[in-house]
Parts: sequence; structure tokens; C-alpha cells
Amino acid sequence: MPKLTTGPDPNPKKPKLKAPPNACDSHIHLFGPAAKYPFAPDSPYTAHDALPEHFFALQDKLGLSTGVIVSPGGYGRNYAMLADVLAKYPRRFRGIALVRDDIPGAELKRLTSLGVRGMRMMSHARGQHVPNYSKETAARVHEHGWHIQFYPHGTDIAEYADKLLELKNDIVLDHFASIPAEGGTEQPAVKAVLKLLDTGRVWLKLSGPMRCTTQNPPYPSVTPLAHLFVKHAPERMVWGSDWPHVNLDGREIPNDGDLLDLMLEWVPDAAVRNRILSQNANKLYGF
Repeated sequence: MPKLTTGPDPNPKKPKLKAPPNACDSHIHLFGPAAKYPFAPDSPYTAHDALPEHFFALQDKLGLSTGVIVSPGGYGRNYAMLADVLAKYPRRFRGIALVRDDIPGAELKRLTSLGVRGMRMMSHARGQHVPNYSKETAARVHEHGWHIQFYPHGTDIAEYADKLLELKNDIVLDHFASIPAEGGTEQPAVKAVLKLLDTGRVWLKLSGPMRCTTQNPPYPSVTPLAHLFVKHAPERMVWGSDWPHVNLDGREIPNDGDLLDLMLEWVPDAAVRNRILSQNANKLYGF
């Protein structure tokens, strides 16, 4: 049985940041109930239940309104939990699915009607248990208006940049494009992201700073990246918590109130910050 990953901090602080109306957490994962939604046999981890009601309690504390569920890699390409939650809470959630390459068109249509707005693909370096870059599958989901949410690995956004631009889909880059923050703002991977942002088709998630550095909160090496990307394309930034923070075993688990408050440092301009938290996300995900 794979390891049970550490759960989130059970006592989120009330943030100093006052979120604007209709603020969105653009990157969360939900898990469970475990008896109903089993983990994929090849999943490298299992997680505690992280249910919609747990997330709603967190949102109430943080002052947020909506969320985007990214179907977790722990379920492989089984998105049953995602579809069920979207059907139950159509106003609160949108979804990003991990689908099979041979998914029927009628199923893509059903998922779209439930609120799925994109497909997550990952760098081949992240393993074969999750969907990797596929031009053919991207073209199929593009017919339903889906974007491609892409999760690079290390600095390999530089190798994937041109491939991503070959797709017709809009592109959303996960977690600061996974760039190792210690490499600074002049590294080739950063230049590749700036070039992608210049196309007007690429968005970036200000999320998962702990995925870009081995530092503990407040992840100071990530701040220069945030400043650079926000200045470059404020109209195509969104924010996400990455709750419930799976696979941080042996590291300091961030408090979600503190994570939201990083936006005060990353985006000092309140108008730009509110745009990122609310209007940008609502436009991208169709709330």
C-alpha cells in the first residue's frame, strides 16, 4: 500500500488579506470518501479524505467563493469523484480532468456540461501514470473548448514551450511552471515562460510555491518570480492554494491563511491582486 501523505494544517489562520467578491482558488485537489473512490493501483501515494465540506470551511475562513478542482494524480485517469462533485455543486466548482486518450466524444461533452474547463497534462518526467503531452488528445478536448493545464518538471518548460504553442488550446501553466526558484529570474526556463506569456494564449498559476523550492514558508526565493510574472502579464495570472498540499512529507506544511497572505507580498497593488483573485479566474474558468 502506498504511503499516506501528510494532511493539511487543520487550523487555518484568518488571513490579513481581504479577498474581493467572487474570489477563486484556482487549484485544489479533493479526495474521498476513500471507500467510494479508490486510489489508482499505480498511485505513488494515498491521501486522507479532503471533502467538499472540508474545503468550504476553509473558504469561509479565507473569504473565498469558488474553487477549481484538479483531478488528482492519485486517481490516475479516473475522474468519477470530480464529475460527482461538479454535479452536486455547480455554482461553487469548475474542474480540470485527467482523461484517457480514447475518451468518447459524448463523454467529453458530458464533462463540459458539468463544468470541466481543461485537461491536465504533465511532463514525461513526472511519470506514465498521468497524462503526458499529447497533441492528438489536446486537439480532441479543444473541440469542447478546453484548455491544457500543463505541469512541467524542473526546468523542462524550456523544452516544452514550442510544443505547447503548437496546440490550438489556451495553455495554463501549473505552479509557477515548476521553475526551480533558486535559479533566479535570468534562467532559460524563466525566459521561456515570458515568451509563452507574450503570445496572449498562456496563463500562469501563482500556486504551489513549495513545488518550486525546498525552502520553508514563506518561500522567499519564489517572490522574485512572482513579481516578474505579475508585472509581465497581470491579466493572465490566477492564484491557487494547492490544498490539501499532498506529498510534502518531511517538510513544513504551510498554513492556508499564510499562503493567501503571500499574495500581499507577491502582488502589492491591490487592484491587480483583486483582478488575479477574481476577474481573471472567473474569465478563465467561466464562473
